[in-house]
Amino acid sequence: MERPNAWKNYTKTDLKKLETIAKEYKAFIDAGKTERECAVLAIDALEKAGYVNMESLIGGKKKLKAGDKVYVNRMGKAVLTFHIGKKPLVEGMNIVGAHIDSPRLDLKQNPLYEDNDFVLADTHYYGGIKKYQWTTRELALHGVVAKKDGTTVQICIGEKDDDPVVGITDLLIHLSHDQMEKKLREAITGESLDIMLGGKPLKDEEKEPVKAQILQILKEMYGIEEEDFYSAEIEAVPAGKARDFGLDRSMIMGYGHDDRVCAFAELKAVLDLPAVPEYTCCGMLVDKEEIGSVGATGMRANYLENSVAELLELMGGYSELNVRRALQNSRMLSCDVSAGFDPLYASAFEKKNSAMLGRGVCFNKYTGSGGKGGSNDANAEFIAKLRKIMDDNKVCWQTAELGKVDQGGGGTIAYICALYGMEVIDSGVAVLNMHSPMEVISKADLYESVKAYKAFMINA
Repeated sequence: MERPNAWKNYTKTDLKKLETIAKEYKAFIDAGKTERECAVLAIDALEKAGYVNMESLIGGKKKLKAGDKVYVNRMGKAVLTFHIGKKPLVEGMNIVGAHIDSPRLDLKQNPLYEDNDFVLADTHYYGGIKKYQWTTRELALHGVVAKKDGTTVQICIGEKDDDPVVGITDLLIHLSHDQMEKKLREAITGESLDIMLGGKPLKDEEKEPVKAQILQILKEMYGIEEEDFYSAEIEAVPAGKARDFGLDRSMIMGYGHDDRVCAFAELKAVLDLPAVPEYTCCGMLVDKEEIGSVGATGMRANYLENSVAELLELMGGYSELNVRRALQNSRMLSCDVSAGFDPLYASAFEKKNSAMLGRGVCFNKYTGSGGKGGSNDANAEFIAKLRKIMDDNKVCWQTAELGKVDQGGGGTIAYICALYGMEVIDSGVAVLNMHSPMEVISKADLYESVKAYKAFMINA
């Protein structure tokens, strides 16, 4: 049952739409390299489309009605959207949910030190990475510094053409005999992922003059002191822009496709819904998926449940039972990327059950590892309904597993939302080089995911 390649059936009109979406997407991931930056981009787009911050309505006299649009900003790191439909909320919502955090290197709270006329910054890697992939490449620093006076400072160094970049060094090949004898997992350790920030001493400074120089630069640029690192969230991410990949420009190489490609497709679909959908449509852009969906901005927190309670109150129908009914009766696409089949590493995949780049949006009935451990396993009846929706709306789609049965595995937010009793399945875009500094997707799969998420919210 081989699925068709999407490119074969595109018209000139399709190709034009595809390239427009690809261009918008590249701009999105270039500007949104952190979860905070993605949240800002999303909220700006939502407000321009008429969405109102739910917080501004709480305690007021306004009641929400069909056609109204609200969003929830969760600590600047997660965003929920609700487009009120004709049906009562207790009949459930059509939900699409993606995450906006990606693997990276986080600066520690006390990061700076000087060693032999270099200044370096300690990091702690975030999410699953191959550590050796993060050495000898240009890195940029993005983040926020919260000061004691209550102000915050946005940090972005390394993205402008005339900006300096930073990075992590590696041992030269001429002296690396011992290193090359080690396993890949051990050759570069987590504690050795220290970022080099500078090597020029501050004139007339006797104690740690190079560190003093770096601190002076940060003081001049951002008005921050060393102690401000205690209340900072600064992420080291690959510098530079996403690029067309392949001589035929059929793919995109860039940082953070996991999972911002699904987040972008979801947002694009949310902004293109009809004025009054049949069922309330909910979009979720969540944080912390790469480290287990923990914390106040991760999916394990109760902000979806809390937001539905507030929504029902604003619609004049709140009760604990109605909250439970609204969530249990909902239908959801957990939008996360899938492992794309790579012919160079074919032995890790079971080919006929693998996601192929260019064959459309991918549905994973289950993820998990070692006998489906930790996965959500979607019902056959729900999948049959999705097949009809996709086919009726001429969406190119495929199904897949995450590699061979005993090869490894992974998880998403699907099993967390399934705890409410709703129907959930994983759906996303196939990715090569997943969790590396530079991942690869097909433009066709991006295009089909936008179509799929819109079709689901309107028709599920």
